[in-house]
Amino acid sequence: MWIADQWKDYEVIDCSSGEKLERWGNYTLVRPDPQVIWNTPKNDPGWKHKNGHYHRSKKGGGEWEFFDLPQQWQIHYKSLTFNLKPFSFKHTGLFPEQATNWDWFSDLIQNADRPVKVLNLFAYTGGATLAAAAAGAQVTHVDASKGMVTWAKENAVSSGLKDAPIRWLVDDCVKFVEREIRRGNTYDAIIMDPPSYGRGPKGEIWKIEDMIHPLIHLCTKILSKDALFFLVNSYTTGLAPAVLTYLIATELKDWNGHVESQEIGLPVRNTGLVLPCGASGRWVRK
Repeated sequence: MWIADQWKDYEVIDCSSGEKLERWGNYTLVRPDPQVIWNTPKNDPGWKHKNGHYHRSKKGGGEWEFFDLPQQWQIHYKSLTFNLKPFSFKHTGLFPEQATNWDWFSDLIQNADRPVKVLNLFAYTGGATLAAAAAGAQVTHVDASKGMVTWAKENAVSSGLKDAPIRWLVDDCVKFVEREIRRGNTYDAIIMDPPSYGRGPKGEIWKIEDMIHPLIHLCTKILSKDALFFLVNSYTTGLAPAVLTYLIATELKDWNGHVESQEIGLPVRNTGLVLPCGASGRWVRK
């Protein structure tokens, strides 16, 4: 497992009975987590003295209950600064487990000894975009949500990357890649973090089981011949690490590289165990 264990402003304190207790900077949150199917005593005082609690509804969805939590606050990861705010469906605008991938590709970019063009698809609030830009890459950031792209720009400003070479695009990711193929544009690295299910800006339906393989195939048509890396993230239960390896390896067989896939996770302070948080498939040039 690849573990995001370099955080100072974030930690999973404890997890039990379908929930996790987390510290986000100076604030603690309790949020549901479908991986937490064990029931252990909730002895940590944080369970009772939290700043926010997202209650999952039995009918689907849920709602926040707040106890002295600001509408927005910041946390830091190395040189990056993220603006957090609790919003629909339990999220805060950041997936801390992805830091293990940021560190991985940042080292590749910094050691490439050449300009690196990165395409970040389903780019959300820009964690990977900012990490790549801070490492020296030129980044194209694509997400179907105008609100998420605006949030990502705010994170760039907070991280001192307002003037970094980042192109911000509100677009359907598949249609954008198809247009880039027609334009003849290429990228040295591609990152994608597709949702299990989603809709594009014009109502385009995305279902990962049907769309992920065709999208990886499309992306190979805009991947430069001396590509540096290719990263696919998944939070979909059915896409095991071995499946990601197979998807990437079969499509990048004409590139001289190596694929490895693993679960990604976060250390849990009170138990010393690691909470699994999805999977990532990494292709890197040999």
